[in-house]
Parts: sequence; structure tokens; C-alpha cells
Amino acid sequence: MRRILVVGISGAGKSTLAAALSRRLAVPHHEMDALYFTGPRWGVNETFVRDTARLAERDAWIFDSLGYRAVRDLLWERADTIVWLDHPRRVVMWRVLRRSLRRTVRRERVFGGNVEGWLGWLQADHPVWWAWSRYAARRAEIARRAADPRFAPLHVVRLRSQAEATAWLRDLERPDTA
Repeated sequence: MRRILVVGISGAGKSTLAAALSRRLAVPHHEMDALYFTGPRWGVNETFVRDTARLAERDAWIFDSLGYRAVRDLLWERADTIVWLDHPRRVVMWRVLRRSLRRTVRRERVFGGNVEGWLGWLQADHPVWWAWSRYAARRAEIARRAADPRFAPLHVVRLRSQAEATAWLRDLERPDTA
């Protein structure tokens, strides 16, 4: 496991698990949204595809995303492991609601210095609405990709609960003990 994609819907815990994996395996973690959103008013990084391709050429990495469309196939072709956080909708929705509410109330700065504002909650692409409306489609896409021969031989780890994710992470061998 040296090139790892941590995938799932918004709120599944991708960034949290990817950061923990990074510490555990001593592999660099790249937060996909931080690479993509680099400017004010959710401005998109003009060199996103080039930047992501450069990082994906390295021997070891962890990305916390299925991948934006422009880089999705590239990442899936170069990955050796997919860690799929396939939590139930109720878990995902609780997490994304709690996270977005905290970010909005506290005016927390996120990618590119942006802030989730109250008006954003009315937008269809707000994380809460996106997670609700895209839950089934995202699960289906990940399942399809995981079975697609173009991406073989990927090792797919499908974690269906936080308890499974915690146990899997705990049981991973550290590189210096393998």
C-alpha cells in the first residue's frame, strides 16, 4: 500500500482517515479539496490537473477523494489501494451536518481561505445537500470503478462502519515492522 485513494461521500470521514493513514504509514497525504479550491470565493486552481498529476507520479501518496472528474481516471489508474468508507447514510448525514454547522457558526476558514456561509446552505452543491442527493449515485460509481478491469489489480478495502475503519487502521502493520 503506497498509492492510496480514500473514497466515499462527503461526510464519510475521508480526510480524517487519510490523515491517520498518513501518520501510520509515513506516506504523504494530499487533501483533494485543498488542491482544487485555492482562491477566494471558492476559486479553482488553474493548475489543478498538472499539480495532481505531478503528485500522482510519486512513489507514495494518499488522496482523500474519489477524484474530481478531470483527474479521476488518472488517480484510479495509478492507485494500488482503494479504501472505501461506505458508511450508512444516517452516519454520513450526521457527520456532514455537524461539520458544516460547526464551520458556519465558527466561520472556520477552509480551502483557499474560504468560509461556509449561511447562504451557501441554500445552494445545491452545499456539502449537506450534495451528500444527501448524491449518496446512492456515489456508492454506485465507487462500486462500478472498484470492479472495472481498467483499474485492476486494485486492492479494495470496503469499510462499512466507523468500528470497522478503526479496527482496520489499528491492525495495519507499520512500515518499520513489516
